[in-house]
Amino acid sequence: MFPHALAMRMEEPGFLRPRQISALPVGADEAIAAVCPGLGVTVDAGSRTDDTMWGPYRRAWTGWSMDASQRHRGASGGALTAVLTHLLRSGVVQAVVQNAPDPNDPMGNRTVLSADPATFGTTAGSRYAPSAPLDALPDILADGRRVAFVGKPCDAAALAAIRSRDPVVARAVPVILSFFCAGVPSTTGARGILAALDVAETEVTAFRYRGNGWPGQATATLADGSSRSMSYHDSWGGILSRHVQHRCKICADGSGMAADLVCADAWEVDEKGYPLFEEREGVSLVLARTVLGEQIAEGARAAGRLDLAPFDMARLMDIQPGQRERRRALVARLTALRVLGRPIPAYRGLHLATLSRQLGLLKTVRNFLGMLRRGLRK
Repeated sequence: MFPHALAMRMEEPGFLRPRQISALPVGADEAIAAVCPGLGVTVDAGSRTDDTMWGPYRRAWTGWSMDASQRHRGASGGALTAVLTHLLRSGVVQAVVQNAPDPNDPMGNRTVLSADPATFGTTAGSRYAPSAPLDALPDILADGRRVAFVGKPCDAAALAAIRSRDPVVARAVPVILSFFCAGVPSTTGARGILAALDVAETEVTAFRYRGNGWPGQATATLADGSSRSMSYHDSWGGILSRHVQHRCKICADGSGMAADLVCADAWEVDEKGYPLFEEREGVSLVLARTVLGEQIAEGARAAGRLDLAPFDMARLMDIQPGQRERRRALVARLTALRVLGRPIPAYRGLHLATLSRQLGLLKTVRNFLGMLRRGLRK
């Protein structure tokens, strides 16, 4: 919002942080507070179905890209890539804002403006590293093209709030797309993967966190052309998830409630309800949260770019246990921070009190004491 006064900087242990680089104009604090999802999120379901756990939506499907190469490269079936391809080919937008690997830091991200679906080969697949795609907003407005924005749920919430207050932004960014997010790991997490693979950072020329299969492996390509890989279960479950920042642990919206359309993993689950991570052809969850999102998904299907089948939202509780348990635990965690006198976000319309009653006494106590310990330690 104030690119000449604020900039994102990478700081230890490897997270992007906003830093003031010059004087802020009068009223800037109030303007930032009105749109910053870090300070709080408000969800208004309106006439939509309002799922207590997953938020407002209109339609839900499972599906995948009809382009076999897109389906293979994508993190979970390539549905998001297929939607972006449809938006560009149909002329709904003229460019797409998304993350891509940073050529100067293969484990890191950079924001790119893509106008040709041929470039999606490098942007497909989840990027479990810090990103700030809204840093492109000033360039988008100066560029003049209509764009679709792809970002984390917090990015989507921030942009939706800005867009509701600024008609210029609303015209420039008519479509907001997102995905389910379990939190942002630091760059230290990526270095942990390299250490486990016994790879020096200076040897790496390319790095994929996922994709090229479902769920796909974390793969480091080395200067000599060889590669070393690690399963998703080991890379995310064993390393990256341990480096997720504190703010993500008290996030009430990991499922992109402010977006028009959201994609996620439509995992298969075992008899105990735990997701299976064996490699197979990818299947995406496609969740239309708005009328526009529904039209986009149906348009992509009609154009032959996206295969869709109806999805029973009751299954999502088993498919996404991490999202489920974090939402249920939020009240306990926020209460611990409040006891410590720490600031907590203001959440409205997210049914947190109802969800907290689903957690059970033992888990509630564990989450309260766990956050209390973390808060006292740092």
